Amino acid sequence: MNELTTDLKLLQETTLNNLKSSKANNTLRAYKSDFRDFGNFCSKHGLNSFPTEPKIVSLYLTHLSKYAKISTLRRRLVSIGMVHKFKGHYLDTKHPIIVENLMGIRRVKGSIQKGKKPLLINHLKLIMHVIDEIKTNEIKKLRDKAIILIGFGGGFRRSELVTIDYEDLEFVNDGVKITIKRSKTDQYGEGMIKGLPYFSNEIYCPVVNLKKWLEISKIKSGPIFRRFSKGSSLTEKRLTDQSVVLIIKEYLKLAGIENKNFAGHSLRSGFATVAADSGADERSIMAMTGHKSTQMVRRYIKEANIFKNNALNKIKI
Repeated sequence: MNELTTDLKLLQETTLNNLKSSKANNTLRAYKSDFRDFGNFCSKHGLNSFPTEPKIVSLYLTHLSKYAKISTLRRRLVSIGMVHKFKGHYLDTKHPIIVENLMGIRRVKGSIQKGKKPLLINHLKLIMHVIDEIKTNEIKKLRDKAIILIGFGGGFRRSELVTIDYEDLEFVNDGVKITIKRSKTDQYGEGMIKGLPYFSNEIYCPVVNLKKWLEISKIKSGPIFRRFSKGSSLTEKRLTDQSVVLIIKEYLKLAGIENKNFAGHSLRSGFATVAADSGADERSIMAMTGHKSTQMVRRYIKEANIFKNNALNKIKI
């Protein structure tokens, strides 16, 4: 009997570990952070955060709706439900009191989502010019150029960008192949390969600038984008995804561009928007970005064509 009990406990522990392993580390951190906010709300009002009930979750969402976007409310709801699932408790996140409340909030607030600004070609050129002009070590300049140009050229998520290792690169006659081992929408780790061709203008070419960075850094294995120590010495530590955001914002500010509405995602959305504006179809854009759904890509295409396909162009005054 004891052996059966021990086996059952082991199976329960393994099952919980499997549930956790089904999600990326960044996703798990987001769940914990979201649930912490929910816990603080419940603690302040003398409510149970775990296990909780739909009525309490609905009250929290109403509270949150005073200052947060609809997308944030949905994410928090998912996080609360997932934490309960990981801990072996069921929470009905589809309960009418939650669903109907969200529908009401959506009607009051509206559902249009204003995302971060895309990094467009004019921004890219200004940033490259600023990097050339600033007084800093050449090695840091080349690293930052490579990060921004590779991030833009491959439509990378910032989390994908910082996980690239030297072993993931394959330089060929047409450019470079970059293997992405795992990404946000690739929970099973199937991976994908992105191909970045050479540009005719070497100043903005991701491949040329990547080669220059690897040459000066002498990186032959491990992370290709690394941190510098205080003395500007290159370390072996991988750059964080938050660092990508800070780098972009720093150079936008130096270029005299308001950087508040730009983020790490601006590289990815910038690629998709510019590609759509240049006539690329949604399939080829998705092949590079790795989007699983056409919804977001079609939004980029729609925004890129807002003036091209404008009915007002047909009116002659």
